[in-house]
Amino acid sequence: MVGKKKAPKRGKRTPIGDRVTFLAMMDKEVIADIKQVAIEEHRAAWDVMEQAAREFLKRRQNKRAR
Repeated sequence: MVGKKKAPKRGKRTPIGDRVTFLAMMDKEVIADIKQVAIEEHRAAWDVMEQAAREFLKRRQNKRAR
């Protein structure tokens, strides 16, 4: 087994493209709700969070432009 490398696991939790790991602390109920949405939509939780962050930033930018 020396010298053999295991292939990285691929799945819903594996970041795609040039994404990087980001750590955030949140209320456990919020995390549970995010995970439930991800399950219902057959998506990864990070994908749900990324979409929410993009929408928040877009709304914020629109408010600042007024």
